[in-house]
Amino acid sequence: MLDNLPRGTICIEDIEIGMTRYLRKVVTDEDIEMFAQISTDRNPVHLDDDYARDTIFEGRIAHGMLTAGLISAVIGEQLPGHGTVYLGQSLKFLAPVRPGDMVYAEVKVTDIEFSKRRVKMDCHCAVDGKKVLVGEATVLAPSRKFD
Repeated sequence: MLDNLPRGTICIEDIEIGMTRYLRKVVTDEDIEMFAQISTDRNPVHLDDDYARDTIFEGRIAHGMLTAGLISAVIGEQLPGHGTVYLGQSLKFLAPVRPGDMVYAEVKVTDIEFSKRRVKMDCHCAVDGKKVLVGEATVLAPSRKFD
């Protein structure tokens, strides 16, 4: 994985509107197989080349939630990072991710409610500059006062 900043924690007191963090990751066959095993989603569009060739995707694709998990990785490791609690996430899938694709996952702070430690972020994933997933996350950020 290629991250833009080190992993750790950014406390609510230090978060600002417009802050962004991202990572890049190549989605591999092994990632897809492990996700299928962990999630128990063994839909053949993800695992079977012959089956997937005859679908609208004309080939295997990664699970959408595997791609969405990269957003979770940015939030849980970088912004706000360790100690963050997910409160909500909306997702819209725009295009498939295929084995071998380099996925760019980014979050951007759009609103902060300091009194409740809530942070809203726009989220997206892209492949070759084309957005494949968009959404919004709401999280409870860690605080130096309480954590």
